[in-house]
Amino acid sequence: MDDKEVFRNIIDKNPDAILMVNKKGIVSFVNPEAERMFGRTTEEFIGNFFGYPLEVGKTGEISILSSMKGLRTAEMQVVELMWHHEDFYLVTLRDITGHNIVKKQLEKSTEKLKTIFRQTVKALVSAAEKRDPYTAGHQQKVAKLACTIADRMDLPENQKEAVGISSILHDIGKIYVPDAILNKIGGLSDADFDAIKTHPQFSYDIVKEIDFPWPIANIVIQHHERLDGSGYPMSLRDENILLEAKIIGVADVVEAMSADRPYRVSLGIDKALEEIVNNKNKLYDPIVVDICVKLFMHENFSFTQN
Repeated sequence: MDDKEVFRNIIDKNPDAILMVNKKGIVSFVNPEAERMFGRTTEEFIGNFFGYPLEVGKTGEISILSSMKGLRTAEMQVVELMWHHEDFYLVTLRDITGHNIVKKQLEKSTEKLKTIFRQTVKALVSAAEKRDPYTAGHQQKVAKLACTIADRMDLPENQKEAVGISSILHDIGKIYVPDAILNKIGGLSDADFDAIKTHPQFSYDIVKEIDFPWPIANIVIQHHERLDGSGYPMSLRDENILLEAKIIGVADVVEAMSADRPYRVSLGIDKALEEIVNNKNKLYDPIVVDICVKLFMHENFSFTQN
């Protein structure tokens, strides 16, 4: 078998459709797969106009109405070459109809799964709200600020999703903290604070059994960790704290300080921003702090506005 026969054999047995189209768009050659893909014979191709836009060096998709296979979707690649002393387009088409069907099914399944996750989160927050309306309202406001910070940081969508879900759930463990402490009027004792400081672990225990596609349990247990290791419950340092937890940690402090608590009145947003600025690089991530301050000082961010 000579080189020409080998080459022709490769073309004829190629699983992709291959066509040669001249600069005027007229088809000069097709392989058997092109006949099968379009449901046309070689004679019906040769000398006729191809009819699809040809962009050299780009990968695109075209729809093909085949008399044998119905409506198909093909991925098209076009290169230029010299053939019989004339400039031609070499068009390669790959049938991706099945791939697209699977892709759409996967996207539908993923969206359904996300809906289930959101419903689960909503149910958990609803349970917390019935016991402690303050906690639920706080979580919603923290989520609003944390998600805005994540958006300004231009994080990937999966991280933004993680920030949003974790923010809503970060204090869910407070349902295990006694009402007498959560709603205590006046100052809290050291013992009271020790009881409150158990809530990240309880939050972790509640959500760890849910098979989220994000590390939600690890994020919620870390939202009170601080860069210098002075946080709780694990005294983690900067490099061991998830970015999502760092974002929620800053949002949590700002919202908590600027809101009324049963044991004290609001300290105001200025005091809250002063806290994170003064402890930037020590307790709080500097990038997160700078974005948070900019939101309030230059972009008129508000917990109450939509």
